[in-house]
Amino acid sequence: MSSAATTPPSVDKVDGFSRKSVRKAKQKRSQSSSQFRSQGKPIELTPLPLLKDVSAQEQPELFLKKLQQCCAVFDFMDTLSDLKMKEYKRSTLNELVDYVTVSRGYLTEQAYPEVVKMVSYNIFRTLPPSESNEFDPEEDEPTLEASWPHLQLVYEFFIRFLESQEFQPSIAKKYIDQKFVLQLLELFDSEDPRERDYLKTVLHRIYGKFLGLRAFIRKQINNIFLRFVYETEHFNGVAELLEILGSIINGFALPLKAEHKQFLVKVLIPLHTVRSLSLFHAQLAYCIVQFLEKDPALTEPVIRGLLKFWPKTCSQKEETAFKCMQQLTIQINYASYYELRKCSNCVYVFQVAERALYYWNNEYIMSLIEENSNVILPIMFTSLYRISKEHWNPAIVALVYNVLKAFMEMNSTLFDELTSTYKSDRQREKKKEKEREELWKRLEDLELKRSLQSDGIIPT
Repeated sequence: MSSAATTPPSVDKVDGFSRKSVRKAKQKRSQSSSQFRSQGKPIELTPLPLLKDVSAQEQPELFLKKLQQCCAVFDFMDTLSDLKMKEYKRSTLNELVDYVTVSRGYLTEQAYPEVVKMVSYNIFRTLPPSESNEFDPEEDEPTLEASWPHLQLVYEFFIRFLESQEFQPSIAKKYIDQKFVLQLLELFDSEDPRERDYLKTVLHRIYGKFLGLRAFIRKQINNIFLRFVYETEHFNGVAELLEILGSIINGFALPLKAEHKQFLVKVLIPLHTVRSLSLFHAQLAYCIVQFLEKDPALTEPVIRGLLKFWPKTCSQKEETAFKCMQQLTIQINYASYYELRKCSNCVYVFQVAERALYYWNNEYIMSLIEENSNVILPIMFTSLYRISKEHWNPAIVALVYNVLKAFMEMNSTLFDELTSTYKSDRQREKKKEKEREELWKRLEDLELKRSLQSDGIIPT
């Protein structure tokens, strides 16, 4: 038997952003695998002694041999093939995980390329296409990676390697470079949420330890989001990337750089336009709030951006947008309430209306309104009063009445003035509407008379 690493998986990749998200019915997802061996011959690995059974001087060399053995990649779609060798590799990976966790002195300079090589052979691969074009991430079970018994241990090993006290970024940067990071980011399109969770940890560790890669990582995430918004509308790892970004944004130095503000306005805000917003809205809102806590002056462009992309034709997305707006309210200055008034004008879908009116259940918001009632009540009153008279749903009308009652208790004098002004304005509008109708009626009569005269039906 020969100890060997098999031929590595093909380095050619499919475009990780090419699959559209056409969605439909719920269905059970089967396991799939993106790792296949090119030859049909069984893989034979020569059993090696355990690391704990050899002397400390022999351990570094044995460690390298075990890394080389673990480059062998098995076909997990064939559940009956290579069972003994699959189990041997699994136990070896477990041993390596334990070894890098507790051992000292194993991380020689020769180990770095072998670690990166082993990790690359196992995790970098062509992702399988979705089993169905109708896959809905909100409804359907994801396709799980069949090779996960090995893949999980490889990720676990790599994380322990990156977190090791002996890890030296100055050596590792020769092997963990831009190409490595780019391939890592492509894997975030994996349907398996377990893999995306490990990838999130790996990328976060790399971002923290490799200062020279930080700008590149941010740029590539920027590119992924732009393709997602404007080209494909499909990428499985948006929520995980946003979660990483939330931590990155939290570490931005003040004052914020222009490129960071540009990223907020040109990349994060347009993410509210995609159909799958509900899958990552919490992480997206957190990122935006982090920006506003760093620089409250960004509140106005954020609010204007949200209103620019407001999903008027999709009540579900509109409800999600309201949730985001509600989370941003703590940062809102008084001028922004003029923009919020637009939100109250689009509440004819029950769930959207209900979400909008829940603003007034927030004690902090109500305290702001009460402190500045002379400014805010005139902004919001007209839309709310009109809804109380015209909305089709009695539950919404009841909620609006509660809001108006709170307004009246805050400042009864101003409330009476606004009510009187509203009624006067409505009377003028009705008068103008009646005048327009009468004018159109006269024009129609004149046109009819001219037509009859031209036909000789009546004398000119």
